This record gives sequence, C-alpha cells and structure tokens, in this order.
Amino acid sequence: MAAPPRADFRQQLAASEAANQSMLCVGLDPEPSRFPLAWRGDASRLFDFCAGIVDATADLVIAFKPQIAYFAAQRAEDQLERLIQHIHRVAPGVPVILDAKRGDIGATAEQYAREAFERYEADALTLSPFMGLDSLQPYMRYADKGLIVLCRTSNAGGSDLQAQVLAGGGVLYEHVAQLAAGPWNTGGQLGLVVGATFPQELARVRELAPKLPLLIPGIGAQGGDAAATVKAAWRPDAPIIVSSSRAVLYAQPAAATMTQAADAARTVALATRAALHRARPLP
Repeated sequence: MAAPPRADFRQQLAASEAANQSMLCVGLDPEPSRFPLAWRGDASRLFDFCAGIVDATADLVIAFKPQIAYFAAQRAEDQLERLIQHIHRVAPGVPVILDAKRGDIGATAEQYAREAFERYEADALTLSPFMGLDSLQPYMRYADKGLIVLCRTSNAGGSDLQAQVLAGGGVLYEHVAQLAAGPWNTGGQLGLVVGATFPQELARVRELAPKLPLLIPGIGAQGGDAAATVKAAWRPDAPIIVSSSRAVLYAQPAAATMTQAADAARTVALATRAALHRARPLP
C-alpha cells in the first residue's frame, strides 16, 4: 500500500512546532571519523548513526536537516534515502529539510528538484537565489514543498556579497528578503536562511519578511546565541527553525557506543530546546 501524501511544508512546521514545543532543528552532518568508537571511520554506518540520533531526538525537534554532501562524498546516497524514509516513519509529523543549496536553472534545476522531492522525498530544500527567480521556478512546481532561500548566511565570508550596498539603497541580503517575501513568493512556499551569528541582520530580515519561515543555522558549535536568535526572529505566527548539528551529533566526543552518543545527543537537544523556549518574549 502506498504511503499517504504528506502535508504541506508550512502545515508540517506548524504542527511539529506545536506537538514538540520546539524551534530546534537537528542537522544531520555525519562524519565517520567522529562516530562512536565501535563504528569510527566506517562510512557504511552513516544511516545507523543518523537513525540513532533521529530516534533519540524525534520528539524534541521542529525539523531534521540532512546535509547531502556528507552522504554523496561517501557514495552513500542510498543511505540518505533510507534515512529520510526512516524519519518519515518514526517521526511522521516532523518535516525533513534537505540541505543542498542548489542554484542552477532550467532543465538542470528540474533534475535537482526531482532528486530532492521524488528520489529523496524531502519536504523542503535549501536553494541559492544568485541566478534569480529562474533558479527557483522549477522547484515551485512541487506546490506542497518548502523552498528555503539563502539570504544572510552564518559564515563571515557571506558579507563579501550579501552585505554589498545596492545603487538603489539597502544591501543585497535585504533585497533578497524583500523578493522572497513579495513578488517571488507566489505560491507561499518560500523561507529564508539567516545565520544566528548575525542577530541584528536577523532582526532586519524578520522585519522585511514578517511571515516567512526562517532557517537559522549557527548556534552551538558556530557560536550563535540562542536567546539573541529568538529575540530577533521569533513571532507567534512565523516559525523559526533553529539548526544545531555538531553540538548535538557529537555531544559526547569519546562515546564508545551508539547508545552513549544518542543519550548525550538527547541531553543537549533537551537543553537547547529549553533555552530557545525560555527566550521567547512574554505575551
């Protein structure tokens, strides 16, 4: 029997935020060299490691975010397929954001869209808008999927382009936010990637895009502050997806077993979820 169709990405976000009382997204960036001792260095265990983290945190998150490069580099795309199927099975209300940052156009973008939404069955995909609306339109044909566009990223080098002042006023990341919140968002599918490492810019993006979902990497290992992030971006009617990867995945660096690694991951995820929750402004 075929699986029932999944809900619209925005509906999934709202439902998982309410059910799990969470803004936390766990990024799944598996590095075999950092696996528990019994599996260390074994790329055939990518699925097993990530599934163990998923099982330990499924009731604590608003979303999961596997990064495709960690699987493709190990010739492990089949394990990524299995992982997303596993998430859909054990956490059916939790959306999966495939972090791939695609940015091509035309027939090539159509193939990337098929890969993300038909092969991997992801619920949302990260995209680069550098080639303009043309680079988003092939993905928009999947009307129930989320398209999360790079805007003000967490890396310092993002300023090389994103902070450039435009001839008509404002800076480039503001222009991207305005396009995504306005003329580009004809189907209501778009969200934005904005780094926790830039809380002032995060607040500005929220001002320009008050209703869009924001995927916010950069807390945990990258040094972004959870309280400042929530203060800048959280709104009752606009979800934020605050992503933490390494701080959760490798919470116990010297773990000997997957059970130890999963227990440590759950402890950190619980603490991070609570910190985000406490930072919400009072009504």
